[in-house]
Amino acid sequence: MTNFIFIVADDLGYADLGCYGGRAATSPVLDQLAANGLRYVNGYANSPVCSPTRFALMTGRYQYWVRGASEEPLLGTSRGNPELGLHPGLPTLPSMLRDIGYHTALIGKWHLGFRPHFGPDRSGYMHHFGPMSGGVSYWGHNARGPASDLELDGQPYDEPGYLTDLISKRAARYVRERAADGQPFLLSLHYTAPHWPWETRAQGGVDPEVSKDIAHLDGGNIETYRTMIQEMDEGIGWVVQALRETGILDDTLIVFTSDNGGERFSDNWPLVGGKMDLTEGGIRVPYIAHWPRGIGRPGGICAQHCMTMDWTVTMLDIAGARPPADHVLDGVSLRATLADASHGFPRPMHWRMKHKDQRALRDGDWKYLKVEEHEYLFNLERDARERANQARRDPQRLAAMRAAWESWNAQIPPVPAEARTDLISTLRDMPAR
Repeated sequence: MTNFIFIVADDLGYADLGCYGGRAATSPVLDQLAANGLRYVNGYANSPVCSPTRFALMTGRYQYWVRGASEEPLLGTSRGNPELGLHPGLPTLPSMLRDIGYHTALIGKWHLGFRPHFGPDRSGYMHHFGPMSGGVSYWGHNARGPASDLELDGQPYDEPGYLTDLISKRAARYVRERAADGQPFLLSLHYTAPHWPWETRAQGGVDPEVSKDIAHLDGGNIETYRTMIQEMDEGIGWVVQALRETGILDDTLIVFTSDNGGERFSDNWPLVGGKMDLTEGGIRVPYIAHWPRGIGRPGGICAQHCMTMDWTVTMLDIAGARPPADHVLDGVSLRATLADASHGFPRPMHWRMKHKDQRALRDGDWKYLKVEEHEYLFNLERDARERANQARRDPQRLAAMRAAWESWNAQIPPVPAEARTDLISTLRDMPAR
């Protein structure tokens, strides 16, 4: 049986990696995985902000079916609310793989609701180490206030160290344990890097001021940010080395991506916009797939359009797991593209955001975008930077894509009026716990 490692970086820009045009040598391990695997150049996140994408990753469905995903993103103010999280009754990637004999683990960030109502162990993971919140200090491991936000198998837990390294070391240990017992596994390896606060391994401790307000806007710089990526990349190398040394690398599908587009220090070139935006810089992300036994021609580039939840369905497809009849998957399997990178099929993809009343649809070369009252139409194959608005030149196409988006939107629950979207101001107003 095939093992799966689903690696998710946090707020990584489209061009932050060398294999995606990065201007700094931050990612030799990931670049090598791409060179020996596949690189997808039309890959998208389900949302331009973190927790909604994670709802889609877990369920294989558009996140809008779950109330908590309307929070853009989930914040500490949702604690105690039984509606704002991933409900334990929902089928998930880990629960469906667990049910056919896989061991399942989340090592890293959860960010899908707080206890007592929600948690990794209540949604299919048999092992978890990492933070429950969205952003935490890399040294103090705190979200707001002095207490650590880490858990180990459902219990509050902390240990000294740089969080990126703690996550990487536990992931490598987990791989060796599974190799020893021979059980196939799903490892969700969800880093907080390179999300704020911007702290590196060399800093060696917590800045007290950062601990009070980890969403600070006056910290960090491009050098620190790039170092954080490099340290994550190094840790991924420890996991790959564990796979290689235990002889299970060939039978393991590794998928690497980001939960959304980049933040202020990210490199999104040639895309515009970033986190919280439905412009390309907010949703187009790197996708690297590495699977020696399953990829037809290593080193290839795949142009197939895809989004986060497609990888969920791909892993279920490869494993032979079937969802319950009442859990209709919105994602589609990319398994055929792994065998043949030139394989392609139509893949319309839809988004909406309460933030700035945004909507988007990509269908083929074309993208329909609405931000507040402004509508846009772009041919992304000719204009990836979204500078040449074709709305007036091609009003019939604009009308058709608007109608297609509205038809899709009519099938899913509306955005609740009380959903929170203003991330930074909300964090500043939120009391320490």
